[in-house]
Amino acid sequence: MEKILVTGFEPFGGEKTNPSWEVVNALPRVIAGHAVVRECIPVSFRRGPAAVLEAIQRENPSIVLCVGQAGGRAKVTPEFVGINYADARIPDNDGEQPQATRLLADAPDARFSTLPVRAMAQAMIDAGVPAAVSYSAGTYVCNAVLFSVLDALAASQSTARAGFVHVPNSPEQACHLAKATPSMPVALMLQGIVSGLECACSWG
Repeated sequence: MEKILVTGFEPFGGEKTNPSWEVVNALPRVIAGHAVVRECIPVSFRRGPAAVLEAIQRENPSIVLCVGQAGGRAKVTPEFVGINYADARIPDNDGEQPQATRLLADAPDARFSTLPVRAMAQAMIDAGVPAAVSYSAGTYVCNAVLFSVLDALAASQSTARAGFVHVPNSPEQACHLAKATPSMPVALMLQGIVSGLECACSWG
């Protein structure tokens, strides 16, 4: 049975939870005939990408989907591109805060998702989940993971397809935020991720 590797992040920025990991941890064990492997990874520019690459080497998945939180977004958003750039608004969980710097010196400026992001977003919408393609994964750890994974897979000529999806804040998080912030129940995010993965499995 082929494998899907799906990763979510630990809490960061003073939060007690991270909906990306709540969603990933709730995924079914099998999606579209693929065994699902779940990994919680650190919010770290250094350790986050390394953790995903180690899991890829260990599990040899055919599909890799990393999931992260994007506070302020109202929809589940498959990411179109990762950029070779870091500009952290806050320190990561290791206290590192790279600013205006390249992630990898000898890598290209950008790497594009090898998952069918437009079709995945449409599959989510068809399942009743607010979704849209995003053309910016930001400049924090989520983007660093996306770019680093895509670059490593391209460099190794791997046949694994990979990408990233951002999810909104959960209602539990939004309740204690000072300003009005969009949120989405974790159960609805989960429905979106499952629909997106089913689409990715059937693509090509």
